[in-house]
Amino acid sequence: MATTSWRKIVYPCFRPATEGDGFGNSIADANGRSEGLLWYKDYGRHVYGDFSMGVIQANNIVEDQSQLESGSMSSVDCGPQGTFVGVYDGHGGPEAARFINNHLFDNIKTIRGAEFTSDNDGMSADVITKAFLATEEEFLSLVRQQWSIQPQIASVGSCCLVGIICDGLLYIANAGDSRVVLGRLDKVFKEVKAVQLSAEHNASYESVREELHSLHPEDSQIVVLKHKVWRVKGIIQISRSIGDAYLKRSEFNREPLLPKFRVREPFHKPILKAEPSVVVQKLYPEDQFLIFASDGLWEHLSNQEAVDIVNNCRRNGIARKLIKAALMDAAKKREMRYSDLKKVDRGVRRHFHDDITVIVLFLDSNLISRSSCNGPMLSVRAGGGISMGVNNLV
Repeated sequence: MATTSWRKIVYPCFRPATEGDGFGNSIADANGRSEGLLWYKDYGRHVYGDFSMGVIQANNIVEDQSQLESGSMSSVDCGPQGTFVGVYDGHGGPEAARFINNHLFDNIKTIRGAEFTSDNDGMSADVITKAFLATEEEFLSLVRQQWSIQPQIASVGSCCLVGIICDGLLYIANAGDSRVVLGRLDKVFKEVKAVQLSAEHNASYESVREELHSLHPEDSQIVVLKHKVWRVKGIIQISRSIGDAYLKRSEFNREPLLPKFRVREPFHKPILKAEPSVVVQKLYPEDQFLIFASDGLWEHLSNQEAVDIVNNCRRNGIARKLIKAALMDAAKKREMRYSDLKKVDRGVRRHFHDDITVIVLFLDSNLISRSSCNGPMLSVRAGGGISMGVNNLV
């Protein structure tokens, strides 16, 4: 983003809190608010600090889903508390992302509870991976049940980005190309630097294409350059997801699924994977905040641009501020005014930008160093018709 555009975002951050920013009133309530295509919860408290959430819709039906859970992270009583963040960037429809929003966190709690002992709180990279795979199997079972009446559900999938803070550790798990970026204070230069924590699985990366070739050595067409974009089997850009049953099970690679989703050659092992890349690391006092966002944000902002905006703006409404920065960039790329872009309705809006979900977690090192059962209990879910609450698929 050009410097002048960046200043338009940062400078207004220092205005009085009562002044509007083009999205309407920024006062948050307990349930979040909807304004047109925008849903937001400007400010809230989680176990380890403050947070801000926002979603802007671009598709006819919003395909992004997200959640923040604060409090108990296990099916067992009490134990160390934690904060859970999930960003689910759906494609082909909203069903897979909605399903994940309703099932993944519960699967993590159940599996973690089963591994909880007096000297082990049960959270681990293995627990998270098992929960991803359990959610995947449950969704594929739903596809099988719906196949005869709703075969197109076999072509629906979702990226899945999860962050968990528990007992002083940060767990990041990702399948797809959503991203989480850490804002870390550089004590020498007194600057907050951007550190990307998530590994992305997009065929645009050479490392992803190499992984696909190594997993499918017999298939010379596993990755194809189509219209100047690398795609798995010439169809999809990501190599990992939950859902996309037609690329996981050969039983769904047939009629009545539409021809554009069917792979010509028969396959005997999944083309896409559901296993996430998992990173586990200790949190330090210099770790200031985390920005979780779907790919729609990162198409328009670099990691450091996003970190600079968060670092230089007041916390209340910061997720909306990031969304506004992305939309301003989208408008600039199409040589139109931001005010005109805001008038473009859903569906048509997709030609300018994707659905965008942003969750910013601020980190209080004093709270992270404690382990108690007294933190705020909170569950926030966004998606569906850009409305607060749980979206039930089944």
